[in-house]
Amino acid sequence: MTTTTETKKAASKNSYFSKDEVALHNVQSDCWVSFFGKVYDLTSLVNENSGALVQPILRFAGQDITHWFDAKTKAPKTYIHPELNVRVPYCPYGRYIHIPPPQPDSTWGTDFEVPWWDDEKYLQGNLSKKKRKLKIVNQLSSQEHLLEVCTEETINEIQERYLRYNKHAQSYTWKRLGVPLNMTKTLDQNNITDDTDEFAIMGREDAYIPAVHVCFNDDLSVA
Repeated sequence: MTTTTETKKAASKNSYFSKDEVALHNVQSDCWVSFFGKVYDLTSLVNENSGALVQPILRFAGQDITHWFDAKTKAPKTYIHPELNVRVPYCPYGRYIHIPPPQPDSTWGTDFEVPWWDDEKYLQGNLSKKKRKLKIVNQLSSQEHLLEVCTEETINEIQERYLRYNKHAQSYTWKRLGVPLNMTKTLDQNNITDDTDEFAIMGREDAYIPAVHVCFNDDLSVA
């Protein structure tokens, strides 16, 4: 069985992440968030700062925070302060890192060049719109593994996930019904459709899980 630590390590190599994978990174020592379809690793940010400004981010560690930002500008939402009568950032969960105070404050530091929500160095990858299950069958060893993958991932990217089960996975040819798969295309593009929604309507989401076969390149037993 795969441990949470192993799952995190495997996920860190991917360009797409499911909501469940992001949710694993939910503590100060391992803090991810997502917004506008992107996934960000804010671990170093929260550990380089302290105090109240860190708390709103930690509160939403492992979650999506798109609702913090304006859909058009991609900047933090703003509102008219009822007492100061000026436009300020809207922070219902408390002011957070790189958000200026509503009034002049000598302790406010402006030594950062780019606010973290615009800083690409924290970008980890893309948030998947949907995950799906896939069975990997090793034709050489007859071992089977069930993977949860992102629908946007190519077979090459799925292969990266499979490496935690078989470190020699790149020495195998991936096939579906005896036909080699295009490693640069997704499952759907390889005509391995996702029918989980139809089965879910019947209350049998896991009734059918497609399988692909990995064939060791020196194994001539499989055409």
